Amino acid sequence: MEKKQLTVGCLVLVAVLAVILIGGGMWMAGSYNSLVQEQEKAKTAFSNIDVILKRNQQNLNSLEQILRKVTTFNQETLENMVAARAKATQITIDPANCTPQQMQEWSEAQGMLSQAMSRLMVVHEADYPELKGNEQFEKVMVELEGAVNRLSEARRKYNEAVQSYNIKIRSFPVNLIAGMFGFSQMYPYEAPSGTEENTTDFRGLNE
Repeated sequence: MEKKQLTVGCLVLVAVLAVILIGGGMWMAGSYNSLVQEQEKAKTAFSNIDVILKRNQQNLNSLEQILRKVTTFNQETLENMVAARAKATQITIDPANCTPQQMQEWSEAQGMLSQAMSRLMVVHEADYPELKGNEQFEKVMVELEGAVNRLSEARRKYNEAVQSYNIKIRSFPVNLIAGMFGFSQMYPYEAPSGTEENTTDFRGLNE
């Protein structure tokens, strides 16, 4: 009788341990998958920023070619934009695997380009008759103007996704899984002072 009770007790203990292990495994899998989802949301949000920036590069290249033909245009302003654009394109980062310093360097390079672009785009056709009726010039200006707002919105969404991810990897007990599998902190895209809400209205160019 005692032997039978001991056997039953062992079976119950094994069953309890099995439930605990299975439950723990399911919790670990669920926590890991949720971390992956949060990280991928942030990475996707950053890739949307990258798409806008690359499109800006193409439009700025077109604008540069147009303005180089305007002999009276301020060449120093143009060259400053070209230099800022070159620096901005040289710096690339992986938002899921970068240091705060790398993110800051990338953000500052984008900010410098934004400032140079703003100075370049304050161009009035009345001051440069060569641009009057230039459809390509008007098209590029409209696209660059729209990109300012799109970039601001994309940056907001990225920062929100990063905040959500960072909260998750720091929250107990999910932080145990994050540490075990190497989920590290991500950093927001903070625009340098003076460029946070660069919403210059370029629609007055044709006045």
